Amino acid sequence: MRPRELYAWIDEHHDGISIALSCQVLGVRREGYYEWKHRPMRTDRDTQLVSALKEARKQHPCYGVRGLRETVDSAIRPSYGKCYRLCKENGLLQRKKSPHGLTKCNHRDPQSDDLVQRDFTAVMPGIKYLSDMTQIKCADGKLYLAAVLDCYDGAVVGFSMKHHMRASLCCDALRDAVSRYGYQKGLILHSDHGSQYTSQEYRTMLAGFGSIRQSMGRTHCCFDNARMESFFATLKKELVYRLNCSTMKRDEVRKIVFRWIETYYNRRRRNTANELNLPPLVKRARFADHSFAA
Repeated sequence: MRPRELYAWIDEHHDGISIALSCQVLGVRREGYYEWKHRPMRTDRDTQLVSALKEARKQHPCYGVRGLRETVDSAIRPSYGKCYRLCKENGLLQRKKSPHGLTKCNHRDPQSDDLVQRDFTAVMPGIKYLSDMTQIKCADGKLYLAAVLDCYDGAVVGFSMKHHMRASLCCDALRDAVSRYGYQKGLILHSDHGSQYTSQEYRTMLAGFGSIRQSMGRTHCCFDNARMESFFATLKKELVYRLNCSTMKRDEVRKIVFRWIETYYNRRRRNTANELNLPPLVKRARFADHSFAA
């Protein structure tokens, strides 16, 4: 039994048995009993904590246990284990689903070396981009999303959504990134070995930019593009799986995804890969301010 359970038994039966003797027999400290006796009732503290967690869940419907815990006031913030237990007991945990990969490799196309080697960090914006694609099932068919992520701050700098998964989808995502955020000379653009990224259309587009180095991870190895995979997992967990997309048309889902990326993920959602858990574009703005001041 836990000490607090023994203290409760002692407190219930102390009329007929001395507290000192009870503590000695049960193997607990008498001082510990009196400390427990004068603490606020655990149920009261837990009630306050659950209320705080429920309010945090309303404000951040997609946060996991760690994120919810960090939103709680430091005066009552519990350990991770206790926070997980309370979330589980009160139905505040997130449900998980496993996404399915889309990669189809064309072995006849030329391949590129892995220039990233699972180092998904960057010292400044525009020097290392990741790219990949995923699908969302809608009422009128599948919606395919290709995205480009900057390793510096985790910002989704470009994306495209269409009803097909041809190479032009990935081309449009990269063009979107370049037109909006640009890139540094010698940019590394990393992806998997999907046929869209090895296609002549995609490589011709890269050649047109002139100073982009293409990089590819191994086939069927999600760890070689783990940070990009993590973004799509977040998108699915925090948005797609919470919507009943099978009853929604592609145009409607497209607008919702666009809004989630541009107004929430890039600007307001905490990103644990960044210092101080800064949202991607907040970190980017600080970099720009620092560079301007220097």
